[in-house]
Amino acid sequence: MTLSRIAREVKTSATLAITAKAKQLTAQGIDVVGFGAGEPDFDIPENVKNAAIKAINDGYNKYTPTSGAPELKEAIGEKLYKDNHLKYNPSQIIVSAGAKQSILNIVLVLCDTGDEAIIPTPYWVSYPEMVVMAGATPVFLKTTDKEQFKITKESLAKVITPRSKALFMNSPSNPTGMVYTEKELREIIGFAVEKGLYVISDEIYEKILYDGARHFSPAAFSDECYKKVITVNGFSKVYAMTGWRLGYAAGPEEIIKAATNIQDHTTSGANSIAQKAGVEALKGSQESVTMMVRE
Repeated sequence: MTLSRIAREVKTSATLAITAKAKQLTAQGIDVVGFGAGEPDFDIPENVKNAAIKAINDGYNKYTPTSGAPELKEAIGEKLYKDNHLKYNPSQIIVSAGAKQSILNIVLVLCDTGDEAIIPTPYWVSYPEMVVMAGATPVFLKTTDKEQFKITKESLAKVITPRSKALFMNSPSNPTGMVYTEKELREIIGFAVEKGLYVISDEIYEKILYDGARHFSPAAFSDECYKKVITVNGFSKVYAMTGWRLGYAAGPEEIIKAATNIQDHTTSGANSIAQKAGVEALKGSQESVTMMVRE
């Protein structure tokens, strides 16, 4: 059998393979600490669960618009404005089946055959595979513990070529836990944008911070950054909604429109019930988030 290029080139997710193995061993009665998937060990907040149950009982079970239910997009916009100092219209926001799909959508919009996408190491295992799906080439920018696993303007400059199209940034980082300072981010993102790169800013761990560390959204740094940075986030880590598959991306309207076109023909959008729960997660009490981080 001859498989497609994507089937031949895309590798199995090591994260999910490790997680599956850990669950298998646990089922056998073996005490295992899993270091695979980034899955919180606390339950979904009760108010969020109840919102989902109410949605089911109210008959909220049909398709939503591909880019997301208007109520959820409004709540996401309010969250981005309040927490991240970013102002987006609903047409600049897309809700997807997890932040993973949000990132894939954006990669498929930005990257084409012959393009390169720069990925700092260590990295979340899905980044390069998404780039491969798009027919582009992942370029790895190596970091070590000596520089706290952080890239710099100078190290980035060494890997940029005329084919460079996008830069992945993830702060707080999976898997290292590293967090960039505002000064560091401003220098890196400013340089990337100056060189014409789009920046995919994966901010899924933004609330999980310790020792006085702070999170900054690069799209808020300047008008130029706002035009070139796509902000990705979701509900899996902060609200423990990993299995509900709910994430979102916000950025330039042209990019979000193209991502919506792609999503039209894949999932048709995120789970409607999860979207109702997402509204409650954002608008309801945030006490569970504070408790989770404290623990």
